[in-house]
Amino acid sequence: MSLTSFIKNKDVKDTFKQEFKKPQLKLQAELLAPPLTNNYGLVGTAFDYLLRFYIKRLNPDAVEQHWASELSLDFLALIQQYGSSDISDEDPVMRKLNETKTKNPALADPIIYKKALEIVQYAKNVYNRYLNTGKMEHDLFKAVLLLAQVDVIYRAGLVYENFGSVDENDIKDLQNLISIVRPEYFKAKKICVLNPAFGKASELIGGADCDLVIDDAIIDIKTTKKLDFRRDYFNQLIGYYTLYKIGGIDDASPDVEIKRLGIYFSRYGYLYFIDVQNIIREDAFPHFVEWFKKRAGKEYGLHI
Repeated sequence: MSLTSFIKNKDVKDTFKQEFKKPQLKLQAELLAPPLTNNYGLVGTAFDYLLRFYIKRLNPDAVEQHWASELSLDFLALIQQYGSSDISDEDPVMRKLNETKTKNPALADPIIYKKALEIVQYAKNVYNRYLNTGKMEHDLFKAVLLLAQVDVIYRAGLVYENFGSVDENDIKDLQNLISIVRPEYFKAKKICVLNPAFGKASELIGGADCDLVIDDAIIDIKTTKKLDFRRDYFNQLIGYYTLYKIGGIDDASPDVEIKRLGIYFSRYGYLYFIDVQNIIREDAFPHFVEWFKKRAGKEYGLHI
């Protein structure tokens, strides 16, 4: 998530805008799965999990990374370990831990850790059952909504208001979203990596991963009501591509070459691709990469 924060800086946005011209396209498609509640962010994160589970079933050899919810567990365990004691903030993780426990002391409650641990264990059991049977049962939709609640702990340092409970309308929403997925969009020919990070480049900005790498494409998932190719979406894709050029893709062969950047608009069942060669100027890009590394190093205190 640090990439998202990084590209919100005004000088970073200005540099991206100067360096990369966003394609002026009007996307047209029918809204097939309108939201059923106001839990937009929660459902979006839950669908990220659900689609990755679906893709793993579709591509059994797909490489999986650790879930963000597991990072939340590690984070809560550290908070339990250090309690109210002062922690050296020289390390970025410790610095984030200091900031988080100061902002939200409730995270030190052992009940929160216990509940989060139970959710992750429950979700792993449900997920493994789905991989074996291929049946998307009620428990699977519930599990991804609960995982999304656990994610918030690490990503935002917050405890979800109704932690541990789900809205049945959100489950219906997820059922609608997965029902319009076209398997041919996500069937890999050579390689599929779920939630991939970008080696040392991810560390450069305090941790970053994208949703999917399938064959020659980085794909981001957007569960939004608007079918709009926004500038910040474009910047995010450029950011992922830059991280890939710096650090490669974890658990992928070094000879994997990213040639396309995609966004899957899940409420429309619509996958949109941009060819890298149409937006990246080979002569100027190395200079941009050097600027990116220096600017990110200034922001997060890490240099590669």
